[in-house]
Amino acid sequence: MPKPYPKEFREDIVRVARNREPGVTLEQIAADFGVHPITLSKWLRRANTD
Repeated sequence: MPKPYPKEFREDIVRVARNREPGVTLEQIAADFGVHPITLSKWLRRANTD
């Protein structure tokens, strides 16, 4: 099983994704940080429910 990403790393990416400029996709942000787009989507959903 892969090692989980640090909490601070996940929070940083979620913040970037929420504050992204118009036209910037989640796929681009995920690629920039080296995570899978689905992983980023899950983190965003989880952050919205917390």
